[in-house]
Amino acid sequence: MSGNTADRDRQRNAQLQDIYIHTSQQPWLQFSPGIEFKVLRATQETGHWTVMFKCAKGSSFARHEHLGAGEYYLISGKLEIRGGVEKGGITAFPGDYGYEPNSIIHDQTEFPEESVLYFTNHGPIRFIDDNDNTLMVLDWQGVLKMEAQARSALGER
Repeated sequence: MSGNTADRDRQRNAQLQDIYIHTSQQPWLQFSPGIEFKVLRATQETGHWTVMFKCAKGSSFARHEHLGAGEYYLISGKLEIRGGVEKGGITAFPGDYGYEPNSIIHDQTEFPEESVLYFTNHGPIRFIDDNDNTLMVLDWQGVLKMEAQARSALGER
């Protein structure tokens, strides 16, 4: 690479910023009972957010609707959506990828064994009761707020 190209690229890249996180050096933070998380990215530009979840054996996400598509990659453990494959749903194993379209509703999403999950949602998630009443909406701002509160509880900033 010539000096002019390197200088030009350095000037152009100075206007941008890479995101690089040493996830192994970040603490797991409380998300919900039995589930911890690490925020990798949350952005107002698109409203998407990316996290890693560590889910204890027997933990679960409550009934929810995706108001933006979601994507996941199961790093370890086992994930059962809508009762798993035995009940007509999905059972994911390490190395499996899943895409969850906008507006899909998931009843309880369960982890029958300790699991680690990489997850990106392209918008909010609406947690709902059995009558589809909204209990909570989790968006990129909510994810950052949960992270800040959990870090504060650990004495971090």
